[in-house]
Amino acid sequence: MYSHAKSVFAQTLAEIDAAGLWKHERIISSPQAAHIRSEGREVVNFCANNYLGLSSHPRVIEAARAALDERGYGLSSVRFICGTQDRHKELEAAISAFLGTEDTILYGSCFDANAGLFETLLGPRTR
Repeated sequence: MYSHAKSVFAQTLAEIDAAGLWKHERIISSPQAAHIRSEGREVVNFCANNYLGLSSHPRVIEAARAALDERGYGLSSVRFICGTQDRHKELEAAISAFLGTEDTILYGSCFDANAGLFETLLGPRTR
C-alpha cells in the first residue's frame, strides 16, 4: 500500500518542483542579521523578523544566558497548558505601563496573536 502512495507523492512533488514552486531550505551558518552566511557566502537577509538587530545583540544574549541559568529552557508547552510564569506577567505589566494600557497579552508568534484576537472577537455569524 505504501509503495503506491509513495509513487503518488513522488509524482506530486516532481510536479511542484517542475512548476518552480518547490521551497528549498536555506542553510544559515551565522547569527541572524542583515547579512548572513549561507552556502559559504555572505548574503543580504531580507526575510528575517530581526528588524532591530536584537537577536544577536550582546545584552540580549547575556539576558538569555541568565534566564537559562535561572529558569531552564522554556515552559515545555504553551502558557494555556503549563501556566504563565511570573516573568510573562512582569513583562506584560512593563509593556502596559509603557503604552498606558490596562493590560497586555504576549504571544509567541504572529499566528498565535491572530488566533487569539480573531477567535475572541469573531463568531460564526461574523461577516
